[in-house]
Parts: sequence; C-alpha cells; structure tokens
Amino acid sequence: MSTRELAKSLIDQVPENKLLYIIAYLQGAAIPDESETPNADTLEAFEELDNGGGHIYNGPVENLISSLLEDESA
Repeated sequence: MSTRELAKSLIDQVPENKLLYIIAYLQGAAIPDESETPNADTLEAFEELDNGGGHIYNGPVENLISSLLEDESA
C-alpha cells in the first residue's frame, strides 16, 4: 500500500469534528513552496552558467566578496 493509499484509508477513520484540522493542513501542504521555485534572476544565472558564462566560486564564504571585487578590477 502506498503512502497516499494509506492516508486515504485513514481519513475514513477520523471523526468528523477533527476533519477540519486535517483539511486545513492538507490545503497548506498542497500549495507549492515558492522558496523551491527559482525566480527569474536565478533561472537567468543558471542559463548563463549552462552556456559557459558566469562565475563559479568554490572558496570559503568569507572570501567571496573579495574574490568578486578582484574579478571586477581585472
């Protein structure tokens, strides 16, 4: 039995007065998490990297700003 099938079968066992809580939870869970969807700027950056452009930094975060400033002055 899949997780979805188990959830559907359990719904029938929940008392009517508690279903409102479950419905509210399910409605919230069904809304896509916007933080997982890249915005237009991020999608553009991905495309730039895919096309061989952009800047990939693999050093420690503490040195990121100085690395970016060095690239600007070069």
